[in-house]
Amino acid sequence: MTIEKTTIKDLVIINPTAFQDERGYFFEAYNQAKFHENGIMYDFIQDNQSFSKRGVIRGLHLQINPFAQAKLVRVLQGEILDVAVDLRKKSATYGQHFSVVLSAENKKQLMVPHGFAHGFSVLSETASVLYKVDQLYHKESERGIRYDDVTLNIDWQVDANEVIVSEKDLILPGFDGIDWEF
Repeated sequence: MTIEKTTIKDLVIINPTAFQDERGYFFEAYNQAKFHENGIMYDFIQDNQSFSKRGVIRGLHLQINPFAQAKLVRVLQGEILDVAVDLRKKSATYGQHFSVVLSAENKKQLMVPHGFAHGFSVLSETASVLYKVDQLYHKESERGIRYDDVTLNIDWQVDANEVIVSEKDLILPGFDGIDWEF
């Protein structure tokens, strides 16, 4: 397993070491000791899984303190563009986003720490996404940013006429309308 730094502090890509032979493959998707050795100190308490079809954009979602969630995101089937937006006001990269393609094939995972909004778009016909969180869902702490916010200007790599977004995500505020901080 290797840990790859991104352009945003504390946001890292996990590259598992896969062992492959004629039967298929095996890899450790999560090893707490190895994560801790690399300074990734979260205690994950729940796994969430979603299934979506091509063009679906989920996000940008987060929970505010004291219920902020760290997420370890991976794809079990298909391919997504995974996106994280830095919302830590004291960060040098506040308001910047990072994206990476995660797929069942590349086996990469994105470690999204507290203080980030998170979302993804589905690039394949369908995708199953699994993510670990270190905090339970807390409805009153749930927040989000509209996926097509002009300030963030995220390229979701999905054709505009294919985009599918929930009603709940369509009413989220833009980046300039958020009033919380980490």
